[in-house]
Amino acid sequence: MDLADVARNFEDAANRRNTVRLRERGWLPRLTGYAGWGSVHAAKVLARATMADPNDAQPFELPFLPKSMHSLTSPQVRGLAKLATQNAEKAQRGWRQFFTTQVGFLPVTVQLGDRTIATRTDRSGYVDLLIEDHGLPPGWHEATLTPAAGEAITAPVMIVSDHATTGLVSDIDDTIVVTWLPRAMLAAYNSFVLHTDMRQPVPGMAEFYHNLLDPSPDAPVFYLSTGAWNVYSTMLSFIQHNELPIGPMLLTDWGPTPTGLFRSGQEHKKTQLRNLLIMFPNISWYLIGDDGQHDPLIYDELARAHPRRVRGIALRTLNPVQQVLSHGTPEATAGDREDCDIEDGGVPIIRGEDGYALLRKIRRFR
Repeated sequence: MDLADVARNFEDAANRRNTVRLRERGWLPRLTGYAGWGSVHAAKVLARATMADPNDAQPFELPFLPKSMHSLTSPQVRGLAKLATQNAEKAQRGWRQFFTTQVGFLPVTVQLGDRTIATRTDRSGYVDLLIEDHGLPPGWHEATLTPAAGEAITAPVMIVSDHATTGLVSDIDDTIVVTWLPRAMLAAYNSFVLHTDMRQPVPGMAEFYHNLLDPSPDAPVFYLSTGAWNVYSTMLSFIQHNELPIGPMLLTDWGPTPTGLFRSGQEHKKTQLRNLLIMFPNISWYLIGDDGQHDPLIYDELARAHPRRVRGIALRTLNPVQQVLSHGTPEATAGDREDCDIEDGGVPIIRGEDGYALLRKIRRFR
């Protein structure tokens, strides 16, 4: 038995003990629905089951569905101030998000459109279900998830039109929110200590994204990050509060895997990008990230392999101090090739220190 097996067994045993202890205190399984996504042919429904005190309010989640693929209606925009106030009241020290007891192998019935499917959560408490032939038209819809124990919930699901030809994938850390990951001390402070309503946005990114998407109202938006699903509600609130485009998040889980003690952030991003290419064969993507970690390498690889599927790459450039704090050297993460090599394949690249700088160069994407 290797170290990863030992870690998984320890995690499972601790979780079983906590589940029994919490049930004795009257706690019940509670599903948290995440924004799902898919085409008119098949869609993913995502959720997680954790133990929760029935006297506690439901966590802050998406309280409405956008009218268009990524924009809010005028009443919804006016409601953002109210939502910000509500979220401030619910704000808590970030570390509380990570201390959860997941409910593995919980029977759950999922209903989406014309389909109703019985399934179970996995060992980490997740529902990650692909539903085919759901019969739903493009737009935002709701799936209903009913656990064997606990209350039913709804989860938003974004159905993308077959006619959509443009999409946007955005990194989160140091791209839309100032975190400077993976600096151990400040990252831990941001994630475990800082109140969830105090994270700072990167200036101008909301304006940059909306300008990119204005010509394509049916374009889907995805937020791709190596962050844990535990911060989903926090990041959803951040996206809404800072008027960024609404879209599903593609996050990951911490802890041991079948092949090692830790999950590979690079492989997570590569896998999710490949999934998007497969699910949406007609879409060419804007890829947005920063040059402090692996985004240039990952986007370069995708553009080299599928140049017609990448509409453009935009990278936020960190200054030398931020680069040192991000990965230990004052230089940006090197790519496999020069930018001009990718551009020769028809994939334009722009760089800037924030969204406003990128916005000034947006004409290269037109």
